[in-house]
Amino acid sequence: MSATLHASPRTGDRQFGHRRRSHRRRPRLALTVLLLGALYCLTPVAWVVMAASKTPRELFTTFSFAPGSGFFDNLANLSGYGDGQFWQWGLNSLLYAGLGAVLSTLVSAMAGYALAKFRFRGREALFSVILAGVLVPGIVLAVPQYLLLAAVGLAGTHWSVLLPVIINPFGIFLCRVFAAAAVPQDTLEAARLDGAGEIRIFGNIVLPMMVQGLVTVFLLQFVGIWNNFLLPFIMLSDQDKYPITLGLYTFLGKGAGDGDLYSLVIMGSAVSVIPLIILVLVLQRFWRADLLAGGLKG
Repeated sequence: MSATLHASPRTGDRQFGHRRRSHRRRPRLALTVLLLGALYCLTPVAWVVMAASKTPRELFTTFSFAPGSGFFDNLANLSGYGDGQFWQWGLNSLLYAGLGAVLSTLVSAMAGYALAKFRFRGREALFSVILAGVLVPGIVLAVPQYLLLAAVGLAGTHWSVLLPVIINPFGIFLCRVFAAAAVPQDTLEAARLDGAGEIRIFGNIVLPMMVQGLVTVFLLQFVGIWNNFLLPFIMLSDQDKYPITLGLYTFLGKGAGDGDLYSLVIMGSAVSVIPLIILVLVLQRFWRADLLAGGLKG
C-alpha cells in the first residue's frame, strides 16, 4: 500500500514533466513554421533587390544573390527610357489603385452596412448572389466587361480600368461582417430618435466605427488593383495609359531582342514594390490600435 502511495506522486511528476516539454515544443514548432514561411516569401524579394543592382552582363554571369555594381545606372536608365515612360506608368497605377480602392471601399462600406443593419425583402438572396460573386474568377468577367464598356464608348480610357473594380464582392462581404460586429443597433436607434438622417448617421457614426475594417478592405483592394494585369491588358491599347504591370510586360517583350532591357524590367519590379511597402507601414497603426482596443475590452 505504501509503495503505491509513493509511486503515484512520481507518476504525476512524470506526466507533468511530459506536458511541460510538449508545451515547450509547440512554440518552437510554430516559430519554425513562421520562419520557413517568411524565408519562402522573402527569398524572391531578396533576389529582385540583388538582381536590380546588377549590370546586364553581371545578371547572367554572377551568383544570383551576389550584389552587383549597376544599381544607380539601372535606375537612371529606367528613368530615362522613353522620356520617363516608366514614371508615367507609375502615376497611372497610383490613379487606378488609389482612386479605385477609395471608391471600392466606400461602395463596399455602404453595401455592407445596408446588408447588416437594414431589413428588406430579398436581403439574404442578394447577399447570396454577392457571395457567389466572390467565387467567380476575374478572367471570366474581363471579356464581358470589355464588351459592355466598348458599347458605351469607354473602352481604352482610364474609366475602363476604374469602373470594373469599384464593385468588390469580397469587400462587401467583409464590410457586412465589420458593420454587424462594430456598429451597435442601439446607437443607430438613438441617433434616429435625435433626428439624424441616414446619410448623417452613416458619415458621422458608422464610418468612424468601421475604420479598422475599412482599412483592411482598402489595402486588399489597393494591392489587388496595383498588381492587376489582365483587366488593363484587355481594356487599354494606348501605352501612355498603361499601369506598371502592363508596362513592365512590354519591357519584357522587347527584352527578347534587347538583353539590356532585362535589367530595367527587374529594376522596375523592385521600384514597383516600394509603394505597397509604404502603404502597409502607414496603415498598420490602425490594426495596432484595433488590437489594443480589443485587449482593453477583454
